[in-house]
Amino acid sequence: MNLREDRNLVALAHLSQLINFVTGFGGFVIPLVLWLTQKDKVFDMDSQGKQILNFQISTFILTLFCVPAIFLFGLGVLGLIILAVLIFIFPIINAIKAINGEHTYYPLSYQFLT
Repeated sequence: MNLREDRNLVALAHLSQLINFVTGFGGFVIPLVLWLTQKDKVFDMDSQGKQILNFQISTFILTLFCVPAIFLFGLGVLGLIILAVLIFIFPIINAIKAINGEHTYYPLSYQFLT
């Protein structure tokens, strides 16, 4: 199967995560739809899409741990701030890397989809 190279679409998949800051959930839905519809058509969309979705699932779970930690220790607020910064910065960094054809990486990401 011949896959076309579309680095802009892969970068768009990374940047679409930022919609979470507006809608709260679109940053998972849009990359999921792009991955499901383009993974067999666009070079590197399968691996990049899995990275994005693994990061989204991982940060969602970590957020769930931080919320009760707010009431227990107050440290949950610090955890949420750190997560918000990571959720904002890494999609931008990885979109730039995807456009340049470089390897992308998301911290705190567990491999749910392999």
